[in-house]
Amino acid sequence: MAVTTKTPPRDVRAWTVVLAGIGSLLCALDVVVVSTALPTLQADLGANLSDLEWTINAYNLALACLILTGAALGDRFGRRRMFAAGIAVFTAASAAAALSDGVGQLIVARVVQGAGAAVILPLTLTLITEAFPAEKRGVAIGLWGGLGGLGVASGPVLGGAVTEGLSWEWIFWINVPLGVVMIPLALLKLRESRGPRPQLDLVGQMLVASGLLGLTWAPARAPVAGWGSAEVLGALACGVVLLAAFLRWEGRARYPMLPLRYFRNRGFSAANGAVFLQFVSLLGSLFVISQLFQLGLGNSPLDAGLRILVWTATPLFVAPVAGALGDRYGNRPFMIAGMVLQAVGLGLMAALTEPGVGYGTLVAPLIVAGVGISMVFPTAANAVTSAVPAADAGVAAAVNNALRELGAVFGVAIAALVFARNGSYASPSSFFDGAVPALWVTAAVAAAGAGVAVFVPAKREDADAGAPAADPDPQRPRVSATTL
Repeated sequence: MAVTTKTPPRDVRAWTVVLAGIGSLLCALDVVVVSTALPTLQADLGANLSDLEWTINAYNLALACLILTGAALGDRFGRRRMFAAGIAVFTAASAAAALSDGVGQLIVARVVQGAGAAVILPLTLTLITEAFPAEKRGVAIGLWGGLGGLGVASGPVLGGAVTEGLSWEWIFWINVPLGVVMIPLALLKLRESRGPRPQLDLVGQMLVASGLLGLTWAPARAPVAGWGSAEVLGALACGVVLLAAFLRWEGRARYPMLPLRYFRNRGFSAANGAVFLQFVSLLGSLFVISQLFQLGLGNSPLDAGLRILVWTATPLFVAPVAGALGDRYGNRPFMIAGMVLQAVGLGLMAALTEPGVGYGTLVAPLIVAGVGISMVFPTAANAVTSAVPAADAGVAAAVNNALRELGAVFGVAIAALVFARNGSYASPSSFFDGAVPALWVTAAVAAAGAGVAVFVPAKREDADAGAPAADPDPQRPRVSATTL
């Protein structure tokens, strides 16, 4: 049974934004913070190329595959309690990663770290949704999105600075004091809440985790094994079959972890579709642009990260404003405008990128794309959570975050595929031959996202966030889910 209380006092709401925002920042930071330390890891730990790939993929795969399960655990055992537990797991795994004396230990620690993040990340948005009434939620979600964007933006810069100034271990040690402080604060300052389902859908969790593993494993391995390999095609096929089995099960389970009726809601489906396409475009373009600044413009990894900040740091400043305006005027116009700006900015990048291009030429397109991205972060999250009953905010947040992670993995894989088919790393000119088409593709994906965002309902059509999460047809035959 869901815990339903009146809106919490202002100090609780303030602590919720702070702790949820820092949690989002930590999860996002560790997606990319390792990237600039890869050469040092190779030298210190004797890692080969495949090992280095898995120091990044291990975290991302665990996060993507377990994020729906993390939300379900919060709904069942208490969101405040599980948020603190997720931070504890994340913190302990960060310490284990820092203490690793071999690449195998580091990869295992990164898997556990990703599992902790899979509990933290969906609950950050759920806690905010529970703490704020619908008409005041946009600013809070904007701050949440801004801090998450800052984590992605600062990851390469922080990783490079820490690796050069201290050692690679401190990339992970910096998480430990933050986690140690956050755990008691979360238990003392956050309000407890639960979802409407009294039992865990263990069958559904196993099916969705396995299906997402197949769908994320395929693009993660495709650059090495090839898109036509038996491994990649088999993983894709298994992922599709398992997710189909998951959807079939959810339609019959007594307490489904993902009520399928929400996909009939335009606000839920269209906003999630736009988010998926946005992250395909965002991470695909980041993959290309981060290399462009190093291989094309001749910057060091740290210098490249600093120059890209005009693009990736914009959510910190724009997202809160967009969230507030979304509350007032509705989410749809800002989602459409944001996706259009993202497409225009990346299209300009593609048009202007050529051998000899200077940083000054690319600043304006980066800013345009960054502003667009920042407008979509809070308004899409708000549209998704507003489209379902408040008691199911955890489910909505988990689906939203799972599609973001899936989009990120597919975005990098698609950009790498387009790059490899048109260019190579053999020379600067061949690099530009691959980078330009890849940027055009990411711009086209963002434009498609704008088309999907058109179907997000106007504010007056949003679902009643206070409606109970009841079964629309309690008389239909159902099977009992495996319970805990």
